[in-house]
Amino acid sequence: MDLISPASGLIIWQLLIFLAVLFILGKFAWKPILNALNERESSIEEALLSAEKAKEEMKQLQASNEQLLAEARKERETMLKEATSAANKIKDTAREEGEKERKRMVEDASLEIESQKKAALADVKQQVAALSVQIAEKILRENLQGETAQKSYIDKLVNDLNEN
Repeated sequence: MDLISPASGLIIWQLLIFLAVLFILGKFAWKPILNALNERESSIEEALLSAEKAKEEMKQLQASNEQLLAEARKERETMLKEATSAANKIKDTAREEGEKERKRMVEDASLEIESQKKAALADVKQQVAALSVQIAEKILRENLQGETAQKSYIDKLVNDLNEN
């Protein structure tokens, strides 16, 4: 039974050694371990706070991004409307200028036609005058003998002119 029940001296020595180990552990091991645990706990809390702060910032950034996107869409729509309006104005201006150019060309062509018509009439008048001169020349060349021959020849020429 000696093995089962320890002697009182052994218990005292074991108690003294236990207290010494407890004191040494308390002095040198537990304080650094507790300090490390406290530091770890505080760093975890700081990380959680940082994560929460980052989450809030992300929400704000997301809201800001959505607002910027909405503004960009509005600006794009405005720019598209302005571009469409400008394109329509350019088309209208080009159409008006084309119409003015067409009218000017028609007027120029009309003036040219009128000018050519006058030139043609002048040419016709000149040809008529030349023909008249040729007729008169033929009459004078023919040296008509007698008044009756002259009258008959003049009547013949007048009939020819009336037929033409």
